[in-house]
Amino acid sequence: QVQLVESGGGLVQAGGSLRLSCAASGRTFSNYAMGWFRQAPGKEREFVATCNMSGYSTAYADSVKGRFTISRDNAKNTGYLQMNSLKPEDTAIYYCAVLFKPYGAPPHNPDPYDYWGQGTQVTVSS
Repeated sequence: QVQLVESGGGLVQAGGSLRLSCAASGRTFSNYAMGWFRQAPGKEREFVATCNMSGYSTAYADSVKGRFTISRDNAKNTGYLQMNSLKPEDTAIYYCAVLFKPYGAPPHNPDPYDYWGQGTQVTVSS
């Protein structure tokens, strides 16, 4: 069992920045790959970024590559998503999720992920 709590969302103007945090408790955070996903109103939940258990390997959706950075601090049981140059189309509820995966790249499909946070709202105005 892993509990995840996102924070750091809010309202920002286009071009601004936010850093989302995902605080984990329960089983050892470092044993899990992690991902960030987002869901806009009326749309499917979509992949944003993932990293492996150590944080060494990362992957990004084309829509956020070069603007967002995923990272983790296993000593603090916390994951992060740094979001720069935000656009109105980034507006969504952002979720962190974890998956026990000892090797290989974490999936971009959200379905296999074991535990999810409740989400944090990010709204970008133009």
